[in-house]
Amino acid sequence: MIGQTSERGRRRRGRSPEAAPAPSRNVNYRQLKNPFPLMEVFPADQIAEMHKTALRTLQELGVKCLLPEARRIFEKAGARVDEDSEMVFIGRDIVEAAVASAPKSIACHAGARRRDFTLELGSLVFQPGAGAPNATDLERGRRPATGQDYLDFLKLTHHFDVFQMISPQVEPQDVPTHLRHYFTTQAQMELTDKFPFFFSRGTPQVMDCFEMLSIARGLSDDEFQSGAHCYTIINTNSPRTLDIPMAQGLIDFARSGQMSIITPFTLMGAMAPITVAGAITLSHAEALAALTLTQLAKPGAPVCYGTFTSNVDMKSGAPAFGTPSHFQASLAAGQLARHLGLPWRSAAGSASNINDVQAANENQFGLWGCLMAGATVIIHSAGWLEGGLSVSFEKLICDAEVLNMVAELCAGAQAGTAEIGFDTALSEVEPSGHFFASSQTMERYNTEFYEPHVHDYANFGTWTERGSVDASHRATGVWKGILSDFKAPPSDSDRIGALQEFITRRTAEGGAPPES
Repeated sequence: MIGQTSERGRRRRGRSPEAAPAPSRNVNYRQLKNPFPLMEVFPADQIAEMHKTALRTLQELGVKCLLPEARRIFEKAGARVDEDSEMVFIGRDIVEAAVASAPKSIACHAGARRRDFTLELGSLVFQPGAGAPNATDLERGRRPATGQDYLDFLKLTHHFDVFQMISPQVEPQDVPTHLRHYFTTQAQMELTDKFPFFFSRGTPQVMDCFEMLSIARGLSDDEFQSGAHCYTIINTNSPRTLDIPMAQGLIDFARSGQMSIITPFTLMGAMAPITVAGAITLSHAEALAALTLTQLAKPGAPVCYGTFTSNVDMKSGAPAFGTPSHFQASLAAGQLARHLGLPWRSAAGSASNINDVQAANENQFGLWGCLMAGATVIIHSAGWLEGGLSVSFEKLICDAEVLNMVAELCAGAQAGTAEIGFDTALSEVEPSGHFFASSQTMERYNTEFYEPHVHDYANFGTWTERGSVDASHRATGVWKGILSDFKAPPSDSDRIGALQEFITRRTAEGGAPPES
Protein backbone atom coordinates (compact mmCIF):
# COMPACT_ATOMS: atom_id res chain seq x y z
CA MET A 1 0.00 0.00 0.00
CA ILE A 2 1.42 3.39 -1.01
CA GLY A 3 2.59 5.37 2.01
CA GLN A 4 3.70 2.38 4.04
CA THR A 5 7.19 1.82 5.44
CA SER A 6 8.21 -1.59 6.78
CA GLU A 7 8.10 -2.37 10.52
CA ARG A 8 11.73 -3.46 10.21
CA GLY A 9 12.66 0.01 8.98
CA ARG A 10 10.79 1.72 11.81
CA ARG A 11 12.43 -0.46 14.45
CA ARG A 12 15.90 0.14 13.00
CA ARG A 13 15.52 3.91 13.13
CA GLY A 14 14.01 3.88 16.60
CA ARG A 15 12.88 7.49 16.33
CA SER A 16 10.15 9.63 14.83
CA PRO A 17 10.75 12.26 12.13
CA GLU A 18 10.29 14.97 14.78
CA ALA A 19 12.97 13.59 17.11
CA ALA A 20 15.93 15.45 15.61
CA PRO A 21 15.79 18.41 13.22
CA ALA A 22 17.58 17.95 9.93
CA PRO A 23 20.61 20.16 9.34
CA SER A 24 20.26 23.17 7.08
CA ARG A 25 21.82 23.09 3.63
CA ASN A 26 25.32 24.54 3.31
CA VAL A 27 26.85 25.09 -0.12
CA ASN A 28 30.03 26.69 -1.40
CA TYR A 29 29.96 28.07 -4.92
CA ARG A 30 33.13 30.12 -4.50
CA GLN A 31 35.82 27.87 -5.99
CA LEU A 32 34.29 25.92 -8.86
CA LYS A 33 35.76 23.47 -11.35
CA ASN A 34 34.20 22.83 -14.73
CA PRO A 35 32.98 19.20 -14.67
CA PHE A 36 31.76 19.03 -18.26
CA PRO A 37 33.48 17.21 -21.14
CA LEU A 38 34.90 19.73 -23.58
CA MET A 39 33.61 20.02 -27.14
CA GLU A 40 35.61 20.88 -30.23
CA VAL A 41 34.18 22.57 -33.30
CA PHE A 42 37.29 22.34 -35.52
CA PRO A 43 39.94 19.62 -35.93
CA ALA A 44 43.29 20.25 -34.25
CA ASP A 45 45.06 20.93 -37.53
CA GLN A 46 42.57 23.69 -38.39
CA ILE A 47 43.00 25.27 -34.95
CA ALA A 48 46.76 25.23 -35.54
CA GLU A 49 46.21 26.91 -38.91
CA MET A 50 44.03 29.61 -37.29
CA HIS A 51 46.79 30.29 -34.76
CA LYS A 52 49.37 30.42 -37.53
CA THR A 53 47.21 32.82 -39.54
CA ALA A 54 46.74 35.06 -36.50
CA LEU A 55 50.52 35.27 -36.11
CA ARG A 56 50.85 36.05 -39.81
CA THR A 57 48.20 38.74 -39.46
CA LEU A 58 50.13 40.45 -36.67
CA GLN A 59 53.42 40.29 -38.57
CA GLU A 60 52.25 41.18 -42.08
CA LEU A 61 49.09 43.25 -41.58
CA GLY A 62 49.82 44.60 -38.11
CA VAL A 63 47.63 46.35 -35.58
CA LYS A 64 46.89 50.05 -35.26
CA CYS A 65 48.08 51.20 -31.83
CA LEU A 66 47.03 54.75 -30.95
CA LEU A 67 49.11 55.10 -27.76
CA PRO A 68 52.66 56.37 -28.45
CA GLU A 69 54.05 54.71 -25.31
CA ALA A 70 52.69 51.35 -26.41
CA ARG A 71 54.28 51.77 -29.82
CA ARG A 72 57.62 52.52 -28.17
CA ILE A 73 57.31 49.38 -26.02
CA PHE A 74 56.60 47.26 -29.08
CA GLU A 75 59.43 48.86 -31.03
CA LYS A 76 61.93 48.31 -28.22
CA ALA A 77 61.02 44.61 -28.29
CA GLY A 78 61.81 44.41 -32.01
CA ALA A 79 58.44 45.05 -33.62
CA ARG A 80 58.34 47.18 -36.77
CA VAL A 81 56.52 50.45 -36.14
CA ASP A 82 55.24 52.96 -38.70
CA GLU A 83 54.68 56.18 -36.79
CA ASP A 84 52.83 57.90 -39.63
CA SER A 85 50.12 55.24 -39.75
CA GLU A 86 50.47 54.23 -36.07
CA MET A 87 50.74 50.63 -37.23
CA VAL A 88 52.71 48.02 -35.29
CA PHE A 89 53.91 44.83 -36.97
CA ILE A 90 54.66 42.18 -34.34
CA GLY A 91 56.93 39.28 -35.21
CA ARG A 92 56.02 35.72 -34.33
CA ASP A 93 58.99 35.35 -32.00
CA ILE A 94 57.86 38.34 -29.92
CA VAL A 95 54.34 36.94 -29.55
CA GLU A 96 55.53 33.46 -28.68
CA ALA A 97 57.87 34.79 -26.01
CA ALA A 98 54.99 36.79 -24.52
CA VAL A 99 52.71 33.76 -24.43
CA ALA A 100 55.47 31.77 -22.74
CA SER A 101 55.86 34.40 -20.00
CA ALA A 102 52.12 34.83 -19.35
CA PRO A 103 51.10 32.91 -16.19
CA LYS A 104 49.07 29.77 -16.72
CA SER A 105 47.53 30.12 -13.26
CA ILE A 106 46.44 33.38 -11.60
CA ALA A 107 45.71 33.62 -7.88
CA CYS A 108 43.02 36.26 -7.35
CA HIS A 109 42.95 37.87 -3.90
CA ALA A 110 39.57 39.16 -2.78
CA GLY A 111 38.74 41.21 0.29
CA ALA A 112 38.17 38.04 2.35
CA ARG A 113 40.27 34.91 2.05
CA ARG A 114 37.21 32.69 1.62
CA ARG A 115 36.49 34.69 -1.56
CA ASP A 116 39.91 34.02 -3.13
CA PHE A 117 40.00 31.89 -6.27
CA THR A 118 42.42 30.78 -8.95
CA LEU A 119 42.02 31.31 -12.68
CA GLU A 120 43.43 28.47 -14.77
CA LEU A 121 42.18 26.05 -17.37
CA GLY A 122 39.52 23.93 -15.68
CA SER A 123 38.40 26.47 -13.10
CA LEU A 124 35.05 28.23 -13.47
CA VAL A 125 34.10 31.77 -12.45
CA PHE A 126 30.89 33.68 -13.19
CA GLN A 127 30.26 37.40 -13.54
CA PRO A 128 26.89 39.09 -14.09
CA GLY A 129 26.23 41.34 -17.07
CA ALA A 130 28.50 44.34 -17.37
CA GLY A 131 28.84 47.84 -18.75
CA ALA A 132 25.24 48.69 -19.57
CA PRO A 133 24.11 52.34 -19.69
CA ASN A 134 20.56 51.42 -18.70
CA ALA A 135 18.81 49.51 -15.93
CA THR A 136 15.37 47.95 -16.11
CA ASP A 137 12.85 46.25 -13.85
CA LEU A 138 9.13 45.54 -13.90
CA GLU A 139 8.22 48.29 -11.44
CA ARG A 140 10.27 51.24 -12.70
CA GLY A 141 10.77 50.30 -16.34
CA ARG A 142 13.81 50.94 -18.52
CA ARG A 143 15.84 54.01 -17.57
CA PRO A 144 19.35 55.49 -17.63
CA ALA A 145 21.20 53.72 -14.85
CA THR A 146 21.75 55.69 -11.64
CA GLY A 147 24.12 55.48 -8.74
CA GLN A 148 21.39 53.74 -6.75
CA ASP A 149 21.03 51.14 -9.51
CA TYR A 150 24.77 50.53 -9.34
CA LEU A 151 24.58 50.04 -5.57
CA ASP A 152 21.59 47.73 -5.84
CA PHE A 153 23.20 45.55 -8.49
CA LEU A 154 26.38 45.43 -6.41
CA LYS A 155 24.40 44.18 -3.42
CA LEU A 156 22.70 41.51 -5.54
CA THR A 157 26.05 40.39 -6.93
CA HIS A 158 27.43 40.12 -3.41
CA HIS A 159 24.41 38.14 -2.25
CA PHE A 160 24.85 35.26 -4.71
CA ASP A 161 27.96 33.16 -4.03
CA VAL A 162 27.86 31.96 -7.62
CA PHE A 163 29.16 35.38 -8.71
CA GLN A 164 32.80 35.26 -7.65
CA MET A 165 33.84 38.53 -9.32
CA ILE A 166 32.30 41.99 -9.22
CA SER A 167 31.44 43.39 -12.64
CA PRO A 168 30.51 46.94 -13.67
CA GLN A 169 26.92 45.94 -14.28
CA VAL A 170 25.63 49.43 -15.06
CA GLU A 171 27.21 52.83 -15.56
CA PRO A 172 25.75 55.33 -13.05
CA GLN A 173 24.79 58.09 -15.48
CA ASP A 174 24.03 60.57 -12.69
CA VAL A 175 27.61 60.47 -11.38
CA PRO A 176 30.07 62.70 -13.32
CA THR A 177 32.70 60.75 -15.24
CA HIS A 178 35.63 62.48 -13.47
CA LEU A 179 34.23 61.34 -10.11
CA ARG A 180 32.53 58.07 -11.08
CA HIS A 181 35.51 55.87 -10.24
CA TYR A 182 35.46 57.20 -6.67
CA PHE A 183 31.80 56.31 -6.31
CA THR A 184 32.11 52.80 -7.77
CA THR A 185 35.33 51.94 -5.93
CA GLN A 186 34.06 53.15 -2.56
CA ALA A 187 30.90 51.10 -3.08
CA GLN A 188 32.92 47.96 -3.84
CA MET A 189 35.14 48.46 -0.81
CA GLU A 190 32.19 49.01 1.56
CA LEU A 191 29.47 46.70 0.23
CA THR A 192 31.32 43.57 -0.83
CA ASP A 193 34.46 41.57 -0.10
CA LYS A 194 34.56 39.94 -3.53
CA PHE A 195 37.20 40.46 -6.24
CA PRO A 196 36.74 44.06 -7.53
CA PHE A 197 36.67 45.59 -11.00
CA PHE A 198 38.16 48.89 -12.17
CA PHE A 199 37.71 50.54 -15.55
CA SER A 200 40.78 51.48 -17.59
CA ARG A 201 40.01 55.08 -18.47
CA GLY A 202 43.43 56.62 -18.20
CA THR A 203 46.32 56.40 -15.78
CA PRO A 204 45.02 59.00 -13.27
CA GLN A 205 41.77 57.09 -12.69
CA VAL A 206 43.53 53.72 -12.55
CA MET A 207 46.08 54.95 -10.02
CA ASP A 208 43.29 56.46 -7.92
CA CYS A 209 41.53 53.09 -7.88
CA PHE A 210 44.70 51.23 -6.94
CA GLU A 211 45.29 53.65 -4.08
CA MET A 212 41.72 53.36 -2.83
CA LEU A 213 41.87 49.58 -2.85
CA SER A 214 45.18 49.59 -0.97
CA ILE A 215 43.77 51.95 1.66
CA ALA A 216 40.55 49.97 2.17
CA ARG A 217 42.26 46.58 2.24
CA GLY A 218 45.26 47.70 4.29
CA LEU A 219 47.82 46.72 1.65
CA SER A 220 51.34 48.08 1.43
CA ASP A 221 52.75 48.89 -2.01
CA ASP A 222 54.73 45.65 -2.00
CA GLU A 223 51.70 43.60 -0.93
CA PHE A 224 49.56 45.18 -3.62
CA GLN A 225 52.14 44.61 -6.34
CA SER A 226 52.83 41.02 -5.30
CA GLY A 227 49.45 39.60 -6.33
CA ALA A 228 46.28 40.26 -8.31
CA HIS A 229 43.84 42.18 -6.10
CA CYS A 230 41.65 43.60 -8.88
CA TYR A 231 41.06 43.38 -12.60
CA THR A 232 40.03 45.33 -15.65
CA ILE A 233 38.48 44.38 -18.97
CA ILE A 234 40.29 45.47 -22.11
CA ASN A 235 38.29 45.67 -25.35
CA THR A 236 40.12 45.96 -28.63
CA ASN A 237 38.48 48.05 -31.34
CA SER A 238 37.99 45.45 -34.03
CA PRO A 239 39.31 45.11 -36.58
CA ARG A 240 42.93 45.38 -35.43
CA THR A 241 42.90 48.59 -33.39
CA LEU A 242 44.06 49.23 -29.84
CA ASP A 243 42.96 52.64 -28.61
CA ILE A 244 44.66 54.92 -26.08
CA PRO A 245 42.83 54.10 -22.80
CA MET A 246 42.82 50.37 -23.52
CA ALA A 247 46.54 50.24 -24.36
CA GLN A 248 47.32 52.41 -21.33
CA GLY A 249 45.20 50.14 -19.16
CA LEU A 250 47.14 47.08 -20.28
CA ILE A 251 50.40 48.81 -19.36
CA ASP A 252 49.20 50.25 -16.05
CA PHE A 253 47.64 47.03 -14.79
CA ALA A 254 50.61 44.92 -15.90
CA ARG A 255 53.20 47.18 -14.28
CA SER A 256 51.24 47.10 -11.02
CA GLY A 257 50.83 43.33 -11.09
CA GLN A 258 47.06 43.48 -11.56
CA MET A 259 45.00 41.43 -13.98
CA SER A 260 43.75 42.38 -17.42
CA ILE A 261 41.04 40.33 -19.10
CA ILE A 262 41.48 40.87 -22.82
CA THR A 263 38.27 40.85 -24.83
CA PRO A 264 38.13 41.52 -28.55
CA PHE A 265 34.44 42.11 -29.31
CA THR A 266 34.09 40.69 -32.80
CA LEU A 267 30.72 40.42 -34.51
CA MET A 268 30.70 38.19 -37.56
CA GLY A 269 29.72 40.07 -40.69
CA ALA A 270 30.30 43.50 -39.11
CA MET A 271 33.70 44.18 -37.52
CA ALA A 272 34.91 40.64 -38.22
CA PRO A 273 34.75 38.14 -41.09
CA ILE A 274 31.34 36.53 -41.53
CA THR A 275 32.61 33.02 -40.82
CA VAL A 276 33.25 31.57 -37.37
CA ALA A 277 36.79 30.59 -38.37
CA GLY A 278 37.60 34.02 -39.79
CA ALA A 279 36.10 35.95 -36.89
CA ILE A 280 37.85 33.86 -34.25
CA THR A 281 41.17 34.10 -36.10
CA LEU A 282 40.87 37.90 -36.03
CA SER A 283 39.86 37.84 -32.36
CA HIS A 284 42.81 35.57 -31.59
CA ALA A 285 45.23 37.93 -33.34
CA GLU A 286 43.92 40.93 -31.41
CA ALA A 287 44.05 39.08 -28.10
CA LEU A 288 47.63 38.03 -28.79
CA ALA A 289 48.63 41.61 -29.59
CA ALA A 290 47.15 42.90 -26.33
CA LEU A 291 48.58 40.02 -24.34
CA THR A 292 52.01 40.70 -25.83
CA LEU A 293 51.84 44.32 -24.68
CA THR A 294 51.20 43.23 -21.08
CA GLN A 295 54.20 40.92 -21.07
CA LEU A 296 56.47 43.51 -22.67
CA ALA A 297 55.38 45.98 -19.99
CA LYS A 298 56.07 43.43 -17.25
CA PRO A 299 56.93 39.79 -17.96
CA GLY A 300 54.75 37.46 -15.92
CA ALA A 301 51.99 40.03 -15.43
CA PRO A 302 48.61 38.34 -14.84
CA VAL A 303 46.55 38.37 -18.01
CA CYS A 304 43.49 36.43 -19.07
CA TYR A 305 43.00 35.56 -22.73
CA GLY A 306 39.51 36.38 -23.94
CA THR A 307 37.03 36.62 -26.72
CA PHE A 308 33.45 37.72 -27.23
CA THR A 309 32.41 36.67 -30.70
CA SER A 310 28.91 36.33 -32.05
CA ASN A 311 27.11 37.28 -35.23
CA VAL A 312 24.91 40.13 -36.36
CA ASP A 313 21.41 39.93 -37.75
CA MET A 314 22.15 40.45 -41.44
CA LYS A 315 18.69 42.00 -41.96
CA SER A 316 19.21 44.82 -39.47
CA GLY A 317 22.90 44.78 -38.54
CA ALA A 318 21.96 44.41 -34.86
CA PRO A 319 24.09 42.14 -32.63
CA ALA A 320 22.69 38.68 -31.94
CA PHE A 321 23.62 36.45 -29.00
CA GLY A 322 22.93 32.90 -27.94
CA THR A 323 22.97 31.80 -31.57
CA PRO A 324 24.52 28.65 -33.05
CA SER A 325 27.37 30.78 -34.41
CA HIS A 326 27.93 32.29 -30.95
CA PHE A 327 28.07 28.75 -29.53
CA GLN A 328 30.55 27.60 -32.20
CA ALA A 329 32.72 30.68 -31.69
CA SER A 330 32.99 29.91 -27.98
CA LEU A 331 34.06 26.36 -28.75
CA ALA A 332 36.73 27.58 -31.18
CA ALA A 333 38.00 30.15 -28.69
CA GLY A 334 38.30 27.43 -26.08
CA GLN A 335 40.39 25.33 -28.43
CA LEU A 336 42.73 28.26 -29.08
CA ALA A 337 42.99 29.06 -25.36
CA ARG A 338 43.96 25.46 -24.65
CA HIS A 339 46.44 25.69 -27.55
CA LEU A 340 48.08 28.52 -25.59
CA GLY A 341 47.49 26.92 -22.17
CA LEU A 342 46.05 30.14 -20.73
CA PRO A 343 42.98 30.88 -18.59
CA TRP A 344 40.37 32.56 -20.73
CA ARG A 345 37.17 34.53 -20.71
CA SER A 346 34.02 34.01 -22.75
CA ALA A 347 30.48 35.37 -22.48
CA ALA A 348 26.79 34.56 -22.56
CA GLY A 349 24.18 37.34 -22.93
CA SER A 350 20.99 38.12 -24.81
CA ALA A 351 19.73 40.48 -27.50
CA SER A 352 16.17 40.30 -26.18
CA ASN A 353 14.58 43.55 -25.04
CA ILE A 354 12.85 42.11 -21.98
CA ASN A 355 13.20 39.19 -19.59
CA ASP A 356 11.20 36.74 -21.69
CA VAL A 357 11.63 33.27 -23.17
CA GLN A 358 13.94 34.65 -25.87
CA ALA A 359 16.17 36.14 -23.17
CA ALA A 360 16.27 32.83 -21.29
CA ASN A 361 16.94 30.77 -24.42
CA GLU A 362 19.73 33.01 -25.68
CA ASN A 363 21.47 33.34 -22.34
CA GLN A 364 21.36 29.62 -21.62
CA PHE A 365 22.47 28.61 -25.11
CA GLY A 366 25.37 31.05 -24.89
CA LEU A 367 26.15 29.85 -21.37
CA TRP A 368 26.33 26.23 -22.42
CA GLY A 369 28.60 27.18 -25.29
CA CYS A 370 30.98 28.66 -22.72
CA LEU A 371 30.72 25.62 -20.44
CA MET A 372 31.30 23.14 -23.24
CA ALA A 373 34.24 25.26 -24.41
CA GLY A 374 35.86 25.16 -20.97
CA ALA A 375 35.76 28.91 -20.33
CA THR A 376 37.51 30.00 -17.14
CA VAL A 377 35.56 33.24 -16.70
CA ILE A 378 32.02 33.64 -18.04
CA ILE A 379 30.89 37.25 -18.13
CA HIS A 380 27.39 38.53 -18.97
CA SER A 381 26.13 35.31 -17.41
CA ALA A 382 23.16 37.01 -15.74
CA GLY A 383 20.95 40.03 -16.31
CA TRP A 384 22.28 41.22 -19.68
CA LEU A 385 19.65 42.39 -22.21
CA GLU A 386 19.56 44.28 -25.52
CA GLY A 387 23.06 43.15 -26.43
CA GLY A 388 24.45 45.04 -23.46
CA LEU A 389 22.33 48.19 -23.48
CA SER A 390 20.53 47.26 -20.28
CA VAL A 391 20.76 45.00 -17.25
CA SER A 392 17.51 43.67 -15.81
CA PHE A 393 16.91 43.11 -12.11
CA GLU A 394 14.47 40.28 -12.84
CA LYS A 395 16.71 38.64 -15.41
CA LEU A 396 19.66 38.69 -13.03
CA ILE A 397 17.57 36.77 -10.49
CA CYS A 398 16.29 34.27 -13.06
CA ASP A 399 19.74 33.70 -14.55
CA ALA A 400 21.31 33.30 -11.11
CA GLU A 401 18.93 30.38 -10.60
CA VAL A 402 20.45 28.63 -13.61
CA LEU A 403 24.00 29.43 -12.52
CA ASN A 404 23.30 28.00 -9.06
CA MET A 405 22.12 24.78 -10.68
CA VAL A 406 25.28 24.67 -12.82
CA ALA A 407 27.33 25.20 -9.66
CA GLU A 408 25.51 22.25 -8.08
CA LEU A 409 26.71 20.08 -10.96
CA CYS A 410 30.28 21.20 -10.32
CA ALA A 411 30.17 19.48 -6.94
CA GLY A 412 29.70 16.10 -8.62
CA ALA A 413 27.46 13.21 -7.59
CA GLN A 414 28.58 10.66 -4.99
CA ALA A 415 27.82 6.95 -5.01
CA GLY A 416 29.31 5.56 -1.82
CA THR A 417 27.65 3.22 0.65
CA ALA A 418 25.77 6.06 2.33
CA GLU A 419 24.44 7.34 -1.01
CA ILE A 420 23.42 3.90 -2.28
CA GLY A 421 21.64 3.36 1.02
CA PHE A 422 21.06 -0.39 1.22
CA ASP A 423 20.60 -0.30 5.02
CA THR A 424 19.07 3.18 5.28
CA ALA A 425 16.69 3.15 2.31
CA LEU A 426 16.44 0.06 0.12
CA SER A 427 15.92 -2.46 2.94
CA GLU A 428 13.54 -0.24 4.88
CA VAL A 429 10.83 0.13 2.25
CA GLU A 430 8.51 -2.68 1.23
CA PRO A 431 7.43 -3.19 -2.39
CA SER A 432 4.96 -0.50 -3.47
CA GLY A 433 5.96 1.61 -0.46
CA HIS A 434 7.60 5.04 -0.42
CA PHE A 435 10.87 6.51 0.78
CA PHE A 436 9.58 9.71 2.37
CA ALA A 437 10.20 8.41 5.89
CA SER A 438 13.23 6.20 5.31
CA SER A 439 16.30 6.84 7.44
CA GLN A 440 18.25 8.12 4.46
CA THR A 441 15.50 10.56 3.51
CA MET A 442 15.08 11.82 7.07
CA GLU A 443 18.81 12.46 7.34
CA ARG A 444 19.02 14.29 4.03
CA TYR A 445 15.65 15.83 3.22
CA ASN A 446 16.83 19.31 4.15
CA THR A 447 20.21 19.08 2.44
CA GLU A 448 20.09 16.75 -0.56
CA PHE A 449 18.37 18.89 -3.20
CA TYR A 450 18.97 22.35 -4.53
CA GLU A 451 16.42 24.82 -3.18
CA PRO A 452 15.31 27.31 -5.86
CA HIS A 453 14.89 30.97 -5.07
CA VAL A 454 12.58 31.86 -7.97
CA HIS A 455 11.34 28.63 -9.57
CA ASP A 456 7.95 27.42 -8.32
CA TYR A 457 7.30 23.67 -8.14
CA ALA A 458 3.71 23.97 -6.91
CA ASN A 459 0.96 22.28 -8.94
CA PHE A 460 -1.41 24.34 -11.06
CA GLY A 461 -4.12 24.53 -8.42
CA THR A 462 -1.79 25.73 -5.69
CA TRP A 463 -0.05 28.14 -8.06
CA THR A 464 -3.41 29.57 -9.07
CA GLU A 465 -4.51 29.99 -5.46
CA ARG A 466 -1.29 31.91 -4.79
CA GLY A 467 -2.14 34.44 -7.49
CA SER A 468 -0.76 32.82 -10.69
CA VAL A 469 2.50 34.77 -10.37
CA ASP A 470 4.94 34.14 -13.22
CA ALA A 471 8.70 33.79 -12.85
CA SER A 472 9.54 37.39 -13.77
CA HIS A 473 7.16 38.80 -11.15
CA ARG A 474 8.38 36.29 -8.56
CA ALA A 475 11.89 37.53 -9.36
CA THR A 476 10.80 41.06 -8.50
CA GLY A 477 9.91 39.89 -5.01
CA VAL A 478 13.24 38.08 -4.71
CA TRP A 479 15.47 41.04 -5.60
CA LYS A 480 13.46 43.40 -3.44
CA GLY A 481 13.75 41.00 -0.52
CA ILE A 482 17.51 40.66 -0.95
CA LEU A 483 17.98 44.43 -1.01
CA SER A 484 15.70 44.90 1.99
CA ASP A 485 17.63 42.38 4.07
CA PHE A 486 21.12 43.23 2.77
CA LYS A 487 23.94 43.46 5.29
CA ALA A 488 27.39 44.55 4.16
CA PRO A 489 30.36 42.38 5.14
CA PRO A 490 32.46 43.58 8.08
CA SER A 491 34.95 46.33 7.30
CA ASP A 492 37.63 48.25 9.16
CA SER A 493 36.17 51.63 10.16
CA ASP A 494 39.60 53.31 10.25
CA ARG A 495 40.40 52.16 6.73
CA ILE A 496 36.99 53.20 5.43
CA GLY A 497 37.50 56.59 7.07
CA ALA A 498 40.88 56.95 5.37
CA LEU A 499 39.29 55.95 2.08
CA GLN A 500 36.67 58.67 2.46
CA GLU A 501 39.39 61.23 3.26
CA PHE A 502 41.24 60.26 0.09
CA ILE A 503 38.08 60.63 -2.01
CA THR A 504 37.23 63.97 -0.43
CA ARG A 505 40.72 65.30 -1.13
CA ARG A 506 40.88 64.04 -4.71
CA THR A 507 37.39 65.38 -5.41
CA ALA A 508 38.44 68.82 -4.14
CA GLU A 509 41.47 68.61 -6.44
CA GLY A 510 39.18 68.12 -9.43
CA GLY A 511 39.00 64.35 -9.64
CA ALA A 512 40.40 62.54 -12.66
CA PRO A 513 38.75 63.02 -16.06
CA PRO A 514 38.80 59.90 -18.25
CA GLU A 515 41.37 59.88 -21.03
CA SER A 516 40.49 59.12 -24.64
